[in-house]
Amino acid sequence: MSGFASLCRVVSAAMFGLVVISTGTLTSAIAAAPAAPEVTRGPSGLQLPRFVSLKSGRVNSRIGPGVNYAVGWMYMKSGLPMEIIQEYDNWRRVRDSDGVEGWINQSLLSGRRTGIVAPWQKGKQTQISLMAEPGSGAGVAAILEPGVIGTIKTCNGEWCEMTFDGHTGWVSQSLVWGAYPGETVKD
Repeated sequence: MSGFASLCRVVSAAMFGLVVISTGTLTSAIAAAPAAPEVTRGPSGLQLPRFVSLKSGRVNSRIGPGVNYAVGWMYMKSGLPMEIIQEYDNWRRVRDSDGVEGWINQSLLSGRRTGIVAPWQKGKQTQISLMAEPGSGAGVAAILEPGVIGTIKTCNGEWCEMTFDGHTGWVSQSLVWGAYPGETVKD
């Protein structure tokens, strides 16, 4: 056997040993990994992203995190749901149901959960049933138009119990912008 062939066998054996060791290490690393992904937390310690609502009926959304940044948008509806997607000091980068993003001071946001029913259907001749109980076979408590805002009382991952102008009932969670799919919410 030539010296080159011997060298190739030694290198191959060493590489095989490295692969076996690496595979064993990889296997133990996979076994030690948590089953569920970690929740992303912002500097406040709260989950990101998350839903909140506007406290005031007049809220400036700025193009950056501070009063020295220009106002990009002014919201005129108290209780409007917003999605916090980033935090910086006492400023929160938010997204509304139309996808518009901006920065709002945390003092103007509330942890009270609200939701908009099917905002993507706004302007269409569609009606959404507010059910008396969670489930498509339940009786209808009221008829809602797309884009109406209500207060979320609870969500079980499939249905949200909400109140709209004094009418309380259940809406399919897939039709609510203000609760994530499968999320449970307790008031």
